[in-house]
Amino acid sequence: MAKKTASRSAKTKPGDVKKVVLAYSGGLDTSVILKWLQDVYGCEVVTFTADIGQGEEVEPARKKARACGAKEIFIEDLREEFVRDFVFPMFRANAVYEGEYLLGTSIARPLIAKRMVEIARKTGADAISHGATGKGNDQVRFELGAYALMPDVKIIAPWREWDLTSREKLLRYAETHGIPVDFKKRKGGGAPYSMDANLLHISYEGGILEDPSYEPEESMWRITVSPEKAPGRPEHVELTYERGDIVAVNGRRMTPAKALAALNVTGGKHGIGRLDMVENRYVGMKSRGCYETPGGTIMLKAHRAMESITLDREVLALKDDLMPRYARLIYNGYWFSPERRLLQTLIDESQQPVNGSVRLKLYKGTVLVVGRESKSDSLFDPTIATFEEDQGAYDQADAAGFIKLNALRLRTAANLRRKRRK
Repeated sequence: MAKKTASRSAKTKPGDVKKVVLAYSGGLDTSVILKWLQDVYGCEVVTFTADIGQGEEVEPARKKARACGAKEIFIEDLREEFVRDFVFPMFRANAVYEGEYLLGTSIARPLIAKRMVEIARKTGADAISHGATGKGNDQVRFELGAYALMPDVKIIAPWREWDLTSREKLLRYAETHGIPVDFKKRKGGGAPYSMDANLLHISYEGGILEDPSYEPEESMWRITVSPEKAPGRPEHVELTYERGDIVAVNGRRMTPAKALAALNVTGGKHGIGRLDMVENRYVGMKSRGCYETPGGTIMLKAHRAMESITLDREVLALKDDLMPRYARLIYNGYWFSPERRLLQTLIDESQQPVNGSVRLKLYKGTVLVVGRESKSDSLFDPTIATFEEDQGAYDQADAAGFIKLNALRLRTAANLRRKRRK
């Protein structure tokens, strides 16, 4: 009983908070949360809106936030920081969750949590708030990130507290309190599922997608054409790498965000990067999600090709062994954990020789590597690998002893089985 009492007493309550930083999109949910925080907690609300490449204007959020009573409003373009400091480090690890998901939503959350904490310190706020639901992964990601950077921060998660548990209740609350709502949302328009977008991907979940046997309609996809309707001719793309990161596309130097944006356009045109999967959420349930990650799909294929000629065999094997754990850390919200930082140090050190270029062919939803080159760091030696005369670089007779030594345990086991049968 003592533990329960302690747990309840530790919960943030009205009166505990003087100022809160709210992750604010300007949509229905966060606009209602802004007013709800003022009414229930009686606190000042600072709004924070991040442009991480979601493809929508973020400046209108300023007008909405001001109309809802926010006095301090932060709107920031974080696209370059997002790709440079979060997406690129993740792709150095070739991170894929459960064999398929390229972690587009997962990798955006630590950046948002970081900026919320920084704004809280700057404005003297003692709490942060977000619009993530109590069933999803994002609540975990936001809050683990915030606690790692600001251990004493108070967190308000309205979806775990209020009774506004349906869209109709949210609309009624908005109407009662004079919160502006888009006409299409008021009339029940809009997508029949939840969307989240950034420069790495767009995700779709919930609503009609909760039936895992339902095939999404073609109109759902926003940044990729269907492979059937993609151009009938392939397109070649060349990516230049320095220390594991893309620095140029087709010979043109680009910043990280611009490189990813360019690959999104090219990949989307060729129907690359669609995914429909059922994944295991950290909170314990299975969830069906659909994703569009055209640029990221190209990046993963190219990076592995670049590593194939520049990394030692056992270094590659070690990275592949560690990758699933690294991916789970990101998916589960542990970007700022000591174990993720430790893994990142190892991964980044491995990328020192990953320099060169990769050529790819894009065609109707597929990405095919057609060439890779590293003038300074390639471990591929054609004088050894050749099927022609290798001028003594490799003595093929040595292979017999190598094979016999590796077969010793297999032969021993086979002899034992033979004796048992007699």
